[in-house]
Amino acid sequence: MGRGTLTCVPADSPVKNGSKIVRFGVFEADLQARELRKSGRRLRVQEQPFSVLVALIARHGAIVTREELRAELWPADTFVDFDHSLNTAVNKLREVLGDSATEPRFIETVARRGYRFVAELQPEQAPAAVPSNGTHAPVAPEHDLPRAHRGLTRTLFGLIQMMYLAFYIAALFHWEDVYRISWPNIGMPIVFIAVLVTAAVGIPLRCYLVSGVAFDYSRLGDKFQRIFLGFLVLDQLWAIAPFMLLNQIGFGPALGATAALLYVPFAERTLIRMAYPAAVAII
Repeated sequence: MGRGTLTCVPADSPVKNGSKIVRFGVFEADLQARELRKSGRRLRVQEQPFSVLVALIARHGAIVTREELRAELWPADTFVDFDHSLNTAVNKLREVLGDSATEPRFIETVARRGYRFVAELQPEQAPAAVPSNGTHAPVAPEHDLPRAHRGLTRTLFGLIQMMYLAFYIAALFHWEDVYRISWPNIGMPIVFIAVLVTAAVGIPLRCYLVSGVAFDYSRLGDKFQRIFLGFLVLDQLWAIAPFMLLNQIGFGPALGATAALLYVPFAERTLIRMAYPAAVAII
């Protein structure tokens, strides 16, 4: 590993005991082939971020200082902005792993000192299974979506939640108008009841998503994917909300707004996958 300058490597370190494969969560690092895989699929990760990962794995549970990483991975005669290069490498690692600096599952930042690998390791001696035709597993990116700045995708996702919160609150504030467009002729205000129930359910759910994305909750992607079907049903019901304003805006705008709102839950899922790439879609 590198130039061997890391000190105090634990005796049970997978790097020291010769393990070829180190597993953590759904990921595995092939220390010999210098590959990172997720659920058996090889991920695209550059050499320098992978070297940082190996250095942290070698001292899992312990702090690896920035100075140790510099001595291990950047030769003394290399003239680069070390702080920027190390920060970039760690950020790329976190992006690939779907990790978060605020709620780390794999790489923890220790202020003014360095980093610590906090995930539980499961050393493996045997390499990952190779397909029967003898070919290597295909190289695949973390996901099949375009890369975008996480701040942008999280902001857009949060704005969508705020939009739905505005819908719910406005409908509840104008409940009398909603009641008037119910079905009074048959004595069953179905629309009014549906608005009341779905708004009562939707408000706490949207608040949860807003707070999760605001604090960059690292497991938000997984949580959202698990309850996506519920959000899909809820959002599809509220997609007809523009028709409540049919008399004010007309049929054409109401239909167009409804068509756009029908797509919104799928846009939410895409934004979540882009912001939290470790989340596995269940739909």
